[in-house]
Amino acid sequence: MAKKIAIKLKLEGSEGYFYTAKKNPRTHTEKIKRRKYNPKTRQHEVFTEKKIK
Repeated sequence: MAKKIAIKLKLEGSEGYFYTAKKNPRTHTEKIKRRKYNPKTRQHEVFTEKKIK
């Protein structure tokens, strides 16, 4: 059975807004980068994976 962990997708320079997602660390060992909508700038930007504290 696959074990998925929760991750935080966050912008590099910006504080405040983030997305959450799940990933399987066995199949996806690299950090996830997703192009998502940022409501503060009203544009699509690249969010990168960070750990949830």
